[in-house]
Amino acid sequence: MSFASLLINTCVIERFVAGAADAFGNPAKNWGPHLTVDGRLSSATGRERQDATEVTQVDEMLFLEDVDVTEHDRVTVDGVTFNIVFVTDKQNGTGNHHKELGLVRVKS
Repeated sequence: MSFASLLINTCVIERFVAGAADAFGNPAKNWGPHLTVDGRLSSATGRERQDATEVTQVDEMLFLEDVDVTEHDRVTVDGVTFNIVFVTDKQNGTGNHHKELGLVRVKS
């Protein structure tokens, strides 16, 4: 079974794009689609990522192939929007294999 065959969710990665000017004449920032890719959403309630100085709580984990995504983006999976709080590159010994994203649900 290949890694790609495990990616069963359609994910829309969004980035900030400049929009029309706001009331102060500054360009308003809007989310716009950046990529549509396959991924796998996995429940991670209570899961944490710990760096040397910081602990980050996440709601879900998302597994993607090696695509262009950063912590400044957000993602919509099956109609639910999440902020990306961390992106971890996973390697297979010869290069990047896939990415694991820690997600926090956007409250509406």
